[in-house]
Amino acid sequence: MKPKNELGLWSGIGLVAANMIGAGVLLSTGFMAQSMGPGAILLAWAVGAALALAGARAYAAVSQLVPRSGGEYRYLSELMHPSLGYAAGWASLLVGFSAPIAVDALAAGAFAKTLSGSLDPRWVGAGLILALTVMHIAGLKASVRGQNLLVAVKAALIVGFVGLGLLGGNNQWPVWTPPAAGAGFPLAAFIGSLFYIAFAFSGWNAAAYAAEEFREPGRDVPRAMLIGCALVAALYFAVNWIFVANLTPADAAAVFSYETERVTLGHLIAQRLLGPGAGRVMSAAVILMLVSAMSAMTFAGPRVYAAMARDGFLPKVFAGREGRPPAASVLLQSALALAIVFTHELRQALSNVGAILTLFAALTVGGLFRAYFASGGRFPKPPLSSLAAAGIYSASAAYMLYFGFRDKSSTLIWWVTGVLAAAFAAYAITRAAGGKLPAAPAGPPASDPAVSP
Repeated sequence: MKPKNELGLWSGIGLVAANMIGAGVLLSTGFMAQSMGPGAILLAWAVGAALALAGARAYAAVSQLVPRSGGEYRYLSELMHPSLGYAAGWASLLVGFSAPIAVDALAAGAFAKTLSGSLDPRWVGAGLILALTVMHIAGLKASVRGQNLLVAVKAALIVGFVGLGLLGGNNQWPVWTPPAAGAGFPLAAFIGSLFYIAFAFSGWNAAAYAAEEFREPGRDVPRAMLIGCALVAALYFAVNWIFVANLTPADAAAVFSYETERVTLGHLIAQRLLGPGAGRVMSAAVILMLVSAMSAMTFAGPRVYAAMARDGFLPKVFAGREGRPPAASVLLQSALALAIVFTHELRQALSNVGAILTLFAALTVGGLFRAYFASGGRFPKPPLSSLAAAGIYSASAAYMLYFGFRDKSSTLIWWVTGVLAAAFAAYAITRAAGGKLPAAPAGPPASDPAVSP
């Protein structure tokens, strides 16, 4: 008998929210406030939310065309070409999940040091990775329940922070101006800020990685991505209103010392409204937020490697058993994350990681256009609303990549081309050894309400 799948709509929404909400939203506005006023900052977050929702809408349609676990690996393999899917899978393993888990672990360890100076950030981070690894290989039910609990704690902390700011803080329109203010609208700073806001919104596609573990994937995976992204967007806007209404650019400049002093804008607000001791409470809250994000990635990432193993692109041991977490894949990802924890500095090369993930997400939504114009009826034509969303997201991703390449020049170019060249070479070797992508399943009827305009 086929084991019962454990994920439902609310688990999917929680998975999306846990992947999205991290330290980024607590830092980005501090940098933006140095060259942008409050109106421009809030507009930038609104535009960032719109772009993330466009991506989520496009992914919702993609998940209907390919209702299987694996995320970009599966989608690109079946909508574009297996070599692109293979490259996306390896990017997920090497930089998409392992590196962010390690970064969050190091950040959590650093915040723990603010609570007790005797704690070593690397060992605290390693301990958190090991604890989450055990939770996520213990069994699917335990994994889902533990993840849901962490999401509930994170949601309570964020909602509590918003309530504190709205009830105890200033709610008048702020009148401060940025120190680098010029004449007219700060267009260059505004466009540049979208690149970093996009990173704060990343994670809205998390439900797609475990599609086959949902009880009703055709209905719940698209809805989880859209609802989760919309809820986080509303929270982000509220959080950033609290920041711009209660902090001046001079206050917000404290985030420049984040690497050494572990200060976020949330710490500044908590200290201002509740006193010095509130900073330590905020450190504990940030640790819990980071652990929740780590847990979500520990849950989602191994589903990509399990899908690759089932297709013959990784050893079969990483495929796991039906109805059980892919334990070997979880252990593989955690081992890589632990290696990064003990060999890298906090946030080292994360902009390069973001560029790779943005590239594969843009290629994935571009698969909708191929499905729409494909002959032979292999997939039903996606609705025009999803194509419009895919066009908006792809165009914004193209500009963000251009912006990143322009600012980082040869370093980012070599990094991206190196990852792609290595992945394509490994794909050719694996194919020659017998790896073969199975035939894609038939897509849903074109009238499916989850993908209809």
